[in-house]
Amino acid sequence: MNQSPLNEQAAADALAALGNRTRLRLFRLLVKAGHDGLNIGEIQARLDVPASTLAHHIAALAQAGLIEQERLGRETRCRAGYQRMQDLLDYLSDECCAGLADMTDDAAA
Repeated sequence: MNQSPLNEQAAADALAALGNRTRLRLFRLLVKAGHDGLNIGEIQARLDVPASTLAHHIAALAQAGLIEQERLGRETRCRAGYQRMQDLLDYLSDECCAGLADMTDDAAA
């Protein structure tokens, strides 16, 4: 079993951040963009979201660790947080097919 560095609360926070349609679209866009990411203007043009709304969604994803931002002069580039994405996937699949024996023992106690 691969042990994820995420705890239950961090995983719930990341999933909650992705639970908004615009944030999910934003995250998927950045995953598609790859490691180079996109600047704020490119994201806004592709998603057709007002700047203030976009800033709110970027902040929520950054807070959850799903987006990384880098300031390059006057430009801010956003990239998917691939490590956090992998940590979340690992957390979700960590005990896949491990059986329910431990859970039934806990319930009987």
